[in-house]
Amino acid sequence: MPASRPALCLLPRPSKVSSLGGRLTLDRDTAVRALPGSEPAADLLRSLVGRPAGLPLAPSPDGRIVLALDDRLGGLGEEGYGLTVAPQALQLRAAHLTGLLRGVQTIRQLLPPEALSGGAAGTGSWELPCVEITDVPDRPWRGAMLDVARRFQPIGFVRRYVDLMALHKLNVLHLHLTDDQGWRMPVDAYPRLISVGSRRARSQRGPTGPDGAHFDAVPHEGHYTKAELSGLVRYAAERGITVVPEIEMPGHVRAALAAYPELGNHPERQLDVWTRWGVCDTILGVHEGVFAFCRAVLDEVMDVFPSPYIHIGGEECPTTEWEDSPAARERAAALGLAGPAELHGWFMGRIGAFLVERGRIPLGWVENGAELPPEFTVMTWRDSSHARAAARRGHQVIAAHHRATYLDYVQSGDPSEPVAQPGAPVPLHTVHGYEPAPHDWPEAERARVLGTQAQLWTEYARTPEEIEYLSFPRLCALADRSWSGGRGDWPGFVERLRHHTARLDALGVRYRALDAHSLTTTAGTTTAASASPPPTPSPSPSPSAGTARLHP
Repeated sequence: MPASRPALCLLPRPSKVSSLGGRLTLDRDTAVRALPGSEPAADLLRSLVGRPAGLPLAPSPDGRIVLALDDRLGGLGEEGYGLTVAPQALQLRAAHLTGLLRGVQTIRQLLPPEALSGGAAGTGSWELPCVEITDVPDRPWRGAMLDVARRFQPIGFVRRYVDLMALHKLNVLHLHLTDDQGWRMPVDAYPRLISVGSRRARSQRGPTGPDGAHFDAVPHEGHYTKAELSGLVRYAAERGITVVPEIEMPGHVRAALAAYPELGNHPERQLDVWTRWGVCDTILGVHEGVFAFCRAVLDEVMDVFPSPYIHIGGEECPTTEWEDSPAARERAAALGLAGPAELHGWFMGRIGAFLVERGRIPLGWVENGAELPPEFTVMTWRDSSHARAAARRGHQVIAAHHRATYLDYVQSGDPSEPVAQPGAPVPLHTVHGYEPAPHDWPEAERARVLGTQAQLWTEYARTPEEIEYLSFPRLCALADRSWSGGRGDWPGFVERLRHHTARLDALGVRYRALDAHSLTTTAGTTTAASASPPPTPSPSPSPSAGTARLHP
């Protein structure tokens, strides 16, 4: 990496960076001095830098790499850090451990890309450019949602996804664990959620039904153990990432109802785990047994996931079954509600209150910015105006407009793209240009926007390879803009990304190549870059007819 241009090559872009000239050499004799409290960052440095680079980075009171916590740096916040690389020493300082973990990722990026892969570890030494960096993120929530309910993904791949998130200083893995098409977390109190709810049969209708609906044409199953999920939580925390679980209710619960029909509005009806994509009209009932179920499930979820936030879905909940149910109509009347449709807000309020009593923050999707109780932090996705509407109501907001953050849409109109969610492309430039809290909003409203996150729904992304192809480099763009905030610079990002792809190559990431399609701007022009054809996509089923819903 040229010592004179380190800022152009770091992703996300640091807040402040200056070149000091010269280079620091790391070799097998280079040691690490970890001052009290910084030891986990030193362990991460040895794991992510030392091991692949072939350097022991042994602990020593005289180490030339110094990691330190300094409470005088409180202005850097939870995640900010200061990094100085001089010809004879490296010093990484932060007020909090998380800041040191972010700085370790910057050190990784300052090294030559070969140092990330372990393929050239026998060289014995590596050079870093001498720089001074002060770095603070714009927003505290920079996330990625991975849907493992529609398509189960091996725990090893989820850990790899965490590693790639950490490299880009993303800090929240939103793990979508349950839906109509599968339940992936065991619950001791309800074992059939796994024995029944984690498996779906092959659809007998083929990929497309007579009404244009989309179906899964192959059988599918899979679930995690609690030990695997607890291990994932620890693994992510070591990299400064919080795992936020999502357990859907009161809609998107067909898999749970297949396991326990008595939780529904028609307890005599035996359902299967849904083989169809879209919005299912089977929802939870509103009798007390349902709330006992939800509380028991969430208690076990909270035992595994220490995250302050627990996501309970809440969106796309057709109320037809409640309107047709005498029991639901009676419940609505007894509560003084205008009709069964208003049971949705009441339901979410009860579950939200339960989570608040347990010291957690309820999190839910909203479709119009106005339907969740005030204690909820909300994720807005359907319309860009909904984030501001929710902020005006006083909610904390994660803005995730689907036309800028949903990575299950294709990246371009190129016919060689793999089959993905039906809809117009979400190109790289659009992701990088997304501003969750525009600067023309009043400051009080902007302050309530915690940040943003990418979404990767998996109706059409079947394998780890396909997930990585859809994620990258768009996840790089979201990470860059969400860390840098209003300092977005598309040409500068493209230049840095061109260097950064060498790191992705070293890590074996199966990303979409940078070509005229991926570098097209909203004005229809392209940014100069070395053109290359897109990689051959993995085989995918033929596109289905019909219109899919916006939010899986």
